[in-house]
Amino acid sequence: MFGKRSLSDDQVSRSPAPLPAGKAEPELLSAPSPAARSDAKPQSAPAHAKPSPEDAAAAPSVSIRKSDQYYELKNQIFSALIEAIDVAQLSRMESARAREEIGEIVNDIITAKRIVMSIAEQNDLLQDICNDVLGYGPLEPLLARDDIADIMVNGADCVYIEVGGKVQKTDIHFRDNAQLLHICQRIVSQVGRRVDESSPICDARLADGSRVNVIAPPLAIDGPSLTIRKFKKDKLTLDQLVKFGSITAEGAEILQIIGRVRCNVLVSGGTGSGKTTLLNCLTRYIEPGERVVTCEDAAELQLQQPHVVRLETRPPNIEGEGQITMRDLVKNCLRMRPERIIVGEVRGPEAFDLLQAMNTGHDGSMGTLHANSPREALSRLESMITMGGYSLPSKTIREMIVSSVDVIIQAARLRDGSRRITHITEVLGLEGDVITTQDLFVYEMLGEDAKGNIVGRHRSTGIGRPRFWDRARYYGEEKRLAAALDAAEKSNA
Repeated sequence: MFGKRSLSDDQVSRSPAPLPAGKAEPELLSAPSPAARSDAKPQSAPAHAKPSPEDAAAAPSVSIRKSDQYYELKNQIFSALIEAIDVAQLSRMESARAREEIGEIVNDIITAKRIVMSIAEQNDLLQDICNDVLGYGPLEPLLARDDIADIMVNGADCVYIEVGGKVQKTDIHFRDNAQLLHICQRIVSQVGRRVDESSPICDARLADGSRVNVIAPPLAIDGPSLTIRKFKKDKLTLDQLVKFGSITAEGAEILQIIGRVRCNVLVSGGTGSGKTTLLNCLTRYIEPGERVVTCEDAAELQLQQPHVVRLETRPPNIEGEGQITMRDLVKNCLRMRPERIIVGEVRGPEAFDLLQAMNTGHDGSMGTLHANSPREALSRLESMITMGGYSLPSKTIREMIVSSVDVIIQAARLRDGSRRITHITEVLGLEGDVITTQDLFVYEMLGEDAKGNIVGRHRSTGIGRPRFWDRARYYGEEKRLAAALDAAEKSNA
């Protein structure tokens, strides 16, 4: 298959990472995998015993810190492997076939070097090497887990994850900061971006839409910092949010109606509160025939509609030219005949253009922003417009906000790690210079249980006719809205 496939003893012995002088070649890896530490006595496998690709893929990764001896041995085998394979041809193969080819070559190298190790250890080593060549190295087992929400790498020796709303340290390590930076560069290069000393900050995404942020030295003092916001393979729905207690069934029904009747919506919340997840849930109720244009810094929205145009910002090139900002995207998408515009995150002068779009026939547009309450979201929106250089009176900006935004949905991550929709709030109008709002639903915290989990309830405020009542009537959702409000009022009792 490969032109460089055959291995000579000379090729193997020319490894650029030999064992230190005076050390005998290891007969057994000093960091055995969990599979090798069973009650049964582990048996060493002869060097010619070849693990199957399925075994290598299924083998659990070593959860403890691997020894320097392990890395020396791995470096020798890895260097010999790179000499023996055609990387360009390997990249064009399917993953399973590529792993099989790598497994055969690694087995040949182990045979030539007369290394004795158990099948479990050989599987573990092969999995590590395959992850380095084909994937993202030590990150692969974390990326494969669907229960992880965030992966936070603070240099080569410090990796944290968030599971179930709780942050915990892992035993995952990189060989050194150079390997970590190489993996960061591999991730961002797949979406046409770069990260190095001249451009040390980068936003990117993985193939599954997971959001990636990298900040490299010299800005990151202790080594590259990599943060990955993962998304579940099975996309969450409002029904699942009801099961998790994030909202009541009646509140979810209200949110469905808000999405269907083309209310202009802002999803507000702090970092990690679930804003993007909630926005994805709301977009499920967009009619399939509507043309939707999304604008994002790193494309992570997962819309299910057939007629979707996804736009993504672009950073400047190495000469400092060619940057495409969020505002450029929002302004351009107005020329693309959108029926709805969705902005992944509003955090700058593009707020003005989004409000203009909402107010000029693009009903049903949506966006997210960082704020801790609906009232604060309105203040932040006003501040963004002011910082964009618009010399407009405050009252004019507030009139624009009132005429553009219909509903603010507030999400929060509570101190026990749970996520709740804490407010569904309507924007009513102006009284003097003050924007008036009314809450349809609020979340009340009542205390905590013996395990420290927050105890609370979602409560309807008893508003019988929300401001978007006429809009619901226009779209034929009046009866559903009335039934949902009645059910919510009864649930209060």
